[in-house]
Amino acid sequence: MKSEAITILIIEDDIKERNKIIECSKSRKDVEIVAATDSDIEGLKEVKMKRPEGIILDIELNNSARGNTDSIQFLSKLKTLEIDYEPIVIVTTHINSKRTYEVLHRNGVDLILYKNHPKYSCDYVLNSFINLRKDDYKRETISKEKEEIEERDRISKCIYKELDLIGIIQKLKGRQYIHDAILYLIENENSEVNVIHHLTKIHKKSGSTITNGIQNAIIHAWRVSPFEELSVHYDARINYETGLPTPMEFIYYYVEKVKQEI
Repeated sequence: MKSEAITILIIEDDIKERNKIIECSKSRKDVEIVAATDSDIEGLKEVKMKRPEGIILDIELNNSARGNTDSIQFLSKLKTLEIDYEPIVIVTTHINSKRTYEVLHRNGVDLILYKNHPKYSCDYVLNSFINLRKDDYKRETISKEKEEIEERDRISKCIYKELDLIGIIQKLKGRQYIHDAILYLIENENSEVNVIHHLTKIHKKSGSTITNGIQNAIIHAWRVSPFEELSVHYDARINYETGLPTPMEFIYYYVEKVKQEI
């Protein structure tokens, strides 16, 4: 294993995230940030000039002023660069999709780190580069990551199945908010972060927009689904004045129900 500091390029459109990693690296002797940008196009130039051993790549660059919003293109073009080595590529993302993760691995990504995972931190990201230098670590890490992806996918399918049963269909915007809230609370039982605040960061929407989306999805379910079916699938107490559960009552009910099913 190499003993010198590993050189790293950051491609991340969230300036706060970039600065966190840069500040974290300053207290370490085993890593060196050689460049940081919000653009996949600039990132390719930095690879040619700085030749970093590792690359931190945010898969969504929605706030990039000079590049593409989809960094899959970066991975494709990275393969065509005339360089005589293969940098370690670690993707950091809020995306929770087995299909997306499979595409990333096929395009040469060594490791995918889910930003909402309880263990996620700047040091965790940097430590992952150090560990990937070890001869036998890569296979073990990808295998463990695959298990986590499969488990998350199983939970997601269970959540969507429950929402389908009461008529919260795919076209409703609140469906995704509800799914993400339930998944987050199951995976982060001890988190002190308010779940609506968590959703505002992921979806870049206001708290009121997200809460209204969830409430509208609940209203839709109670309008279109026969009471007999609703009472079978949702047997918690409901406010007699409104005849509906609140968004938080609804979400926490399904957190417990899905936990029992998985």
